[in-house]
Amino acid sequence: MNRRHLLKSLVATTIASTLPFPALSAPASGTAKRYPWKNWSGSQECLPSERLAPASVEELQTLIRSKGSNIRALGSGHSFSPLVPTNDILLSTRRLSGIKSVNKEQQQATLYSGTILSECGPLLNQHNQALINMPDIDQQTLAGAISTATHGTGKTLGSLSSYVTGLELINAQGDLVSCSAEHNTDLFRAAQVGLGSLGIITAITMQNRSPFNLKRETSWLSFDEIAEQAYDLAEKNRNFEFYYFPFTNMVLTDRLNITDEQPTQSEEIDGNSGIMDLKAARDYLGWSDKLRELILSSYMKTIEPEANVDHSYAIYASERNVRFNEMEYHLPAEEGIKALREVKALIEKHHSEVFFPIECRFIKAEEAWLSPFYQRDTVSIAVHRYFEEDYQPLFSRIEPILQKFGGRPHWGKLNTFTSQAFKQSYPKWRDFAELRKSYDPHNKFLNPYLRELFA
Repeated sequence: MNRRHLLKSLVATTIASTLPFPALSAPASGTAKRYPWKNWSGSQECLPSERLAPASVEELQTLIRSKGSNIRALGSGHSFSPLVPTNDILLSTRRLSGIKSVNKEQQQATLYSGTILSECGPLLNQHNQALINMPDIDQQTLAGAISTATHGTGKTLGSLSSYVTGLELINAQGDLVSCSAEHNTDLFRAAQVGLGSLGIITAITMQNRSPFNLKRETSWLSFDEIAEQAYDLAEKNRNFEFYYFPFTNMVLTDRLNITDEQPTQSEEIDGNSGIMDLKAARDYLGWSDKLRELILSSYMKTIEPEANVDHSYAIYASERNVRFNEMEYHLPAEEGIKALREVKALIEKHHSEVFFPIECRFIKAEEAWLSPFYQRDTVSIAVHRYFEEDYQPLFSRIEPILQKFGGRPHWGKLNTFTSQAFKQSYPKWRDFAELRKSYDPHNKFLNPYLRELFA
């Protein structure tokens, strides 16, 4: 038997991993058509007064000037925090997509804000460019990703926002404004991670590099081994992350490095179906944590290291077909493993229902005012909960640990930070709030959540 069939036989079940979204219900007869919105996991929802998707920058400017209601920009809906929900206008920039211009000499490209990450790689490749680093989900819009400091991993690499060199956005008056590190600098440092609160981003200039192939190598270690080796592995590999699997004492390491090797056809671990196998193991073996660990760890120790080579954009980002809710905190790098040990202990003492792996990544310090990586190298710890299960008991117990070690929450992930907590965590918080108010004095681009933080 191959290893996929072996694991299925151990847990004695197979669960479908792709679940359809519910159909939108038709409005009652005689009422205005209002279509509900839900995020990817289904944990955030709203009933906006209108849902609009302008096809040009000019159309967007006209819309902003003519509408008296508040406007909230929508990316791909992959954020778990309440950044999007509004009862006013919900606006998508998805029709503003593709490359606007290319600077071959500086290896920069300006892309429209609604371009999704899975499109960026092939588009840039046509112009002999590639993004320097990428996050691991392929359906986010470029504007949504940078507005929330979405990140990949790599000790010497920043979030996607850190590679932005220029922005164009439409302000509350409907005027097109440009900014960069050299021009309109304060606005630029604020808008690099702006939460959609300064205006509607229409175009983003990215600092890129020439196309490159990556070699992905995965292997399994015990938790004690990764606790000892994590920082060294982060130092020695361009991209490094690892996943701790609760109730196994095992860790999957993921190492990416630039290579001259040609793309391969080797089989990679199927993360989507693998997650559902872990759920099945929880369901069938959850009555005995020791037996669960014995079976799963014994299986994981039989898996040989794997390697795969492909274009960088094909290696970095992938589909997510198993839905979940997520909390992620970004901690000072030196605190990462200490915090992870406490999270591991808490889960394995109180939460035998957990089966999703805990993801740990490394991110370089950067200068965007509201970047969680502002002026400090970081280890991020991400905790997931299957979308059909209540995440609150688990997250409410783990969050104090991550806060105790100085964590800043990912802007797109679930957290309980208040305005005061953000103010204490971000040295430039007050500067951002004052600049935001000057660009949007009537809070046109805020929803209820952001009004609690800024208004």
